[in-house]
Amino acid sequence: MNFEKARYNMVEQQIRTWTVLDNHVLDVMEQLPREHFVPEKYKQMAYADLAIPLDHNQVMMPPKIEAHALQALNIQPEDNILEIGTGSGYLTALLATLGSHVDSVDIYSDFQKAAAEKLTSLAIDNVSMIEGDASQGWGKPKQYDAIVITAALPELPEQYKQALAIGGRLFAVLGEGIVMQAVLVHRTHGDEWEQKSLFETALPLLINSEKPQAFVF
Repeated sequence: MNFEKARYNMVEQQIRTWTVLDNHVLDVMEQLPREHFVPEKYKQMAYADLAIPLDHNQVMMPPKIEAHALQALNIQPEDNILEIGTGSGYLTALLATLGSHVDSVDIYSDFQKAAAEKLTSLAIDNVSMIEGDASQGWGKPKQYDAIVITAALPELPEQYKQALAIGGRLFAVLGEGIVMQAVLVHRTHGDEWEQKSLFETALPLLINSEKPQAFVF
């Protein structure tokens, strides 16, 4: 398979036609080898418009969803970024190429180990891997210019909103069931956030993110 041609076709036929027109996003997605991050048995589908299965019942988001997230986040070269859910490491690589530094959190150590090796092989060295359950936090509190959550949440917990710096942007997929909403959250002032709906999609729920059951009296 000609991966270079497949990568070009992905950008031109899937991503650009889905109103992703940010040249920085298009360029980085045409440069980075997505097949490098795809499980071996799915490598021929690396540039297909589908969610590629990973271990632990997780998936790689379809390329156009990743592209739309990057465009919405408007990553700047000086941005510090938090990624919740390392997964394959492909989106990690895109974020690290566009921004200054990425803290990537995942509950699965095998995901982080494999992703770190792939990033190193591409000379991407501005990523810190943090192993742990993001629902319980991710180490020393700090604020980020951009946050991306790569699995769905029933609703957005306060801890993620508070982790945004003033002017920071957060991409998440919210909801339950087969139809969920991709949203962009922007922290405008100290205790003010704006939320914008982007498109409908569906992703597996983030581990331990289930909404608690309401008590019935």
